[in-house]
Amino acid sequence: MFSKIVIANRGEIALRILRACQTMDIKTVAVHSTIDRNQKHVGMADESVCIGPPSSLESYLDIPKIIAAAEVTDAEAIHPGYGFLAENAEFAECIAESGFKFIGPRAETIRLMGDKVAAIEAMKAAGVPCVPGSDGPLDDDGERNLNIARKIGYPIIVKAAAGGGGRGMRVVHTEAALNNAIMTTKTEAKAAFGDDTVYMEKYLENPRHIEIQVLSDMHGHAIHLGERDCSMQRRHQKVVEEAPAPGLTEEERAAIGEVCVAACKRIGYEGAGTFEFLYDEGRFYFIEMNTRIQVEHPVTEMVTGVDLIKQQLLIASGEHMTIQQSDIKMTGHAIECRMNAEDPNTFMPSPGTIDIFHAPGGPGVRVDSHIYDGYRVPPNYDSMIGKIITHGEDRKTAIRRMRLALAETVVSGIKTNIPLQLRIMNDQGFVAGGKNIHYLEKRLNENK
Repeated sequence: MFSKIVIANRGEIALRILRACQTMDIKTVAVHSTIDRNQKHVGMADESVCIGPPSSLESYLDIPKIIAAAEVTDAEAIHPGYGFLAENAEFAECIAESGFKFIGPRAETIRLMGDKVAAIEAMKAAGVPCVPGSDGPLDDDGERNLNIARKIGYPIIVKAAAGGGGRGMRVVHTEAALNNAIMTTKTEAKAAFGDDTVYMEKYLENPRHIEIQVLSDMHGHAIHLGERDCSMQRRHQKVVEEAPAPGLTEEERAAIGEVCVAACKRIGYEGAGTFEFLYDEGRFYFIEMNTRIQVEHPVTEMVTGVDLIKQQLLIASGEHMTIQQSDIKMTGHAIECRMNAEDPNTFMPSPGTIDIFHAPGGPGVRVDSHIYDGYRVPPNYDSMIGKIITHGEDRKTAIRRMRLALAETVVSGIKTNIPLQLRIMNDQGFVAGGKNIHYLEKRLNENK
């Protein structure tokens, strides 16, 4: 096992990684920007290194500075968390070339899964069900593109191969709009991702978003830890996540889980990863694989009892994974609400100083957050300031506990989305379960 690692991130995920390391007697190095010097994990880490000004480009996205921090502190490995450089193949490559261990999959795997066209091709070869599509990138041949769309059937969606996080996609309902949509998406993709490669898929109009959590070591052993339902979304961004997915049967869970495990073995995956699917009329359609730990990992931890960060560290250190598929039992139900520093009605970010923070408590309540009384939420980064997770013997209990937890939470001095989360927990459609990815957006528009 590593004796010391660098945590190349900030906020609640950095604190989550640090806590896992402390339980495993691993020393930690916190890297931080100047504006983050008072982050909770920075004060708790064994060592800290300032890597630049508030701008992400000059700090958390600066690869040489992060590697230099590992060199000067004699660390052995680097954990990227999520966001920033977590799915950057160049970062993983530079870490390996510098003699350190990247706590995640190999660079070539990240590169493969980061290219959506290549990822779909690899998944099809591995037997993973995919959305009907162009089976490769689109070119400038307008007639060819029209023929592909006719074969798929409208509506279709044009996606950037290098896109992610809901960016770089456009829905097309008619032939007349197709070629202009392709060219516009290519232009936007080039500007946003430096790559104008786009592809086409059938647009599923009312799907749910269901993802499968996997763990796979470098010795060919892989398991899945069930699924999460992440269908409560706004502008393609997840707002609420839960496990297990309402209405999914044990047979469906086992079948898609086995497919994902087989795919991990086929591509030689190492570490924690997530297969994301659209689920429509009882069928799964692969959309992408996230080659990192995810924001919503706590709901899986709550229902399985498996510490996913600990498993990442064990796998990266070269150890054989001792958990067998038969050991994974999903107990009860868990729900996660993201806590954002933003106006709950306009969704405008709300940076500033938190006067008072009171976290909720009680049975089945977990809070992953780095904030505290007097903490200043900077305007430079993502607005998420924490996550509230509840667990109960069933979904109804988990929802009731979440309502209580949200009502008990106090964050004064800034605006948060807690009122929105309370509305969702009291929404009859959400309580019924099984809603599609458009449900929340429609409800929000109805209330305007």
